[in-house]
Amino acid sequence: MMRTVLRLEHIRGNDRERVGGKGFALATLVKRGLKVPHGLCIGVDAYKRYLADTGLGARILMEIDRKDFAEVRWEEMWDASLRIRNLFLKTPLPEDLRSLLSSSLESELTDKSVVVRSSAPGEDSTHASFAGLHESFVNIRGLDSILEHIRLVWASLWSDRALLYRQELGLDVHQSSMAVVIQELIAGERSGVTFGKNPNDPSQVVIESVYGLNQGLVDGSIEPDRWLLDRKSGVIIDHHATERHLAVGAHGESTRLEKLAAEKQNVPPLTNHEVKKVFGLALELEEIFGSPQDVEWTFLGDELYLLQSRPITTMAGKNKEDKRAWYFTLRRSFDNLKALRSRVEDELIPAMEHETKIFAQRKPAELSDAELAKELYERQEAYDRWLQIYWDEFIPLAHGIRLFGQVYNDTIRPDDPYEFMDLLGATEMASLERNRRLEDLAAMIRADPVLGDNLSKRHYPGPDHSFSRALDSFIERFGDLSCSAELCTQGRDSIIRLLLELSSRPAVKERFPTKDLESLRVSFFSHFQGDKRLRMEELLDLGRASYRLRDDDNIFLGMIQNQLRLAIEESKGRLTDRSNLEVERLDPLEIIEALNNPDYVAKKVVAIPEKSAHFDIRPRQLVGQPASPGLVRATARVITEPSNLFDFKGGEILVCDAVDPNMTFVVPLAAGVVERRGGMLIHGAIIAREYGLPCVTGIPNASSLIHTGDELTVDGYLGIVIKHS
Repeated sequence: MMRTVLRLEHIRGNDRERVGGKGFALATLVKRGLKVPHGLCIGVDAYKRYLADTGLGARILMEIDRKDFAEVRWEEMWDASLRIRNLFLKTPLPEDLRSLLSSSLESELTDKSVVVRSSAPGEDSTHASFAGLHESFVNIRGLDSILEHIRLVWASLWSDRALLYRQELGLDVHQSSMAVVIQELIAGERSGVTFGKNPNDPSQVVIESVYGLNQGLVDGSIEPDRWLLDRKSGVIIDHHATERHLAVGAHGESTRLEKLAAEKQNVPPLTNHEVKKVFGLALELEEIFGSPQDVEWTFLGDELYLLQSRPITTMAGKNKEDKRAWYFTLRRSFDNLKALRSRVEDELIPAMEHETKIFAQRKPAELSDAELAKELYERQEAYDRWLQIYWDEFIPLAHGIRLFGQVYNDTIRPDDPYEFMDLLGATEMASLERNRRLEDLAAMIRADPVLGDNLSKRHYPGPDHSFSRALDSFIERFGDLSCSAELCTQGRDSIIRLLLELSSRPAVKERFPTKDLESLRVSFFSHFQGDKRLRMEELLDLGRASYRLRDDDNIFLGMIQNQLRLAIEESKGRLTDRSNLEVERLDPLEIIEALNNPDYVAKKVVAIPEKSAHFDIRPRQLVGQPASPGLVRATARVITEPSNLFDFKGGEILVCDAVDPNMTFVVPLAAGVVERRGGMLIHGAIIAREYGLPCVTGIPNASSLIHTGDELTVDGYLGIVIKHS
């Protein structure tokens, strides 16, 4: 008979694949007589039975197998994991499985506060730690809550971070499964983590400790005291004392940060004797498991409890292209994101705007060659610097969207896992403001047929005409934001072409009346009261800021990039007459050298011939990611370069590699959007949702498999594009 629920002391040597790495390690420690909180392990067969009996397994495979997993971008993993998590939220346990689990849990742990932890097979091995990738839930009480959190732990097997980790290690995601450990919560007064071998110095042991529960240390919300000890002698080499103001404590059915008592703020959480006791535990565990361990523990009074032990692994490895370390920084706590938002809004974006204005005041055409070379260098340096800041600080801020989305979905359990995006979208964005101003100009043309006729013939009104003044105002505010290279050089003609096309169609209406958004907001907040409601209001505000900045940051980065482009174009124009230079092949550093040295000869560039295809691929159905709901059939307009934008006609489907924020001025004309890049948070998806347009992202080779004039059906519900011609 299959043993579905096992007490830790009953787990046998051949049970590792059934109970997972964490459960097996805890069972080993219990048998060695170490002080481990009482607990149970729910084997992987319960997870497999749940997927099979509910049909959830097939639905998960449909999400994962939309395209070759090796080609899935991190944004697409993010979206897929969100949809999968929502499936777990909305799929209750079958009654017989619930009854089986309940009978074991009720007699053991339902009258206590517990911790519900992941324990995946292959987890906590010397080759794959999965540390922090799967969910753990602290201070859970009551049978219903425990059963719900078991499902959430199962769902975390499919988190974007866990999927990325499996992809990097070459693990087969289709074979993934999950066991769950449920242990009595030890409300420790001082907790910590020990590394049996310092990753930065193998001769040392590292001990970190905080007051209260370990959660504050693990999620980064509390900086720990840190001790370095000699591995051979146990002598304390160094103690780094931190400022101690906060601790995480268990309250009701959750945990929260609380102010640390004044008498503890100047006292380290561990005495030297306790540091030595933890050191001894680390060595004992290394002997038991045969390798240095990453250990979590807590003190309750004088008793040292062992919470978990896993082999130390190095996440990033030697591969410089391994992006896991960067990707994991995207997951930030609420307090961390608040501080990051303040820095982005109050410091970084104003600094970027200020630098752009300084560049804009220095006209490249008015500079000597030497001055232009210096200017080009400064603009390239500025762009490279801001691009790095974009990756390091702007993109992580987008996690505010994820944070709000998870809380919203856990609370509301909506049919549409992206419903929360509607609430976040009720905020101002630079690209929407720009589009609104364009619509105002188009409305002036609709209201004045004579003006429209004159504009179509390029007979422009004088500078005092109301339309001219409004257009001048638009260009002054959005000149750099709204233009690609072609629009900047073509000036008013290109803008007016766009306005004439906009004016030929009805005005774009808001997708949601205000009352609909208000009903969503009221419904969400009705689930919270008191301090928790205030916290949720802050979280919504943070989510909206993250959503807004996800669009605006690219607009501002585009401003810097445009100033760089202007300097490059001016430089290339001056170098065109030199017969010894292939100007279009020069990179910025070569351009700078050529400006400073009339005799400069560029390095030879070997042209790589393009591979010619011997057959024409004509797929009828292309599968990507659903990014904005809706269904539409219309003609495709493929955008391969910015100048194509001005050929766009109202009612066409916009097909491109990616909708750059500086391209979104044509979206109000579109009937739908198809992109190669995938993800709910790429700019095309965000803007498509704002205008209520069907959008499918993550279509490999979209702009080559689809041609302008093809008749398409875009299914934003299922993430499918059908070619009819």
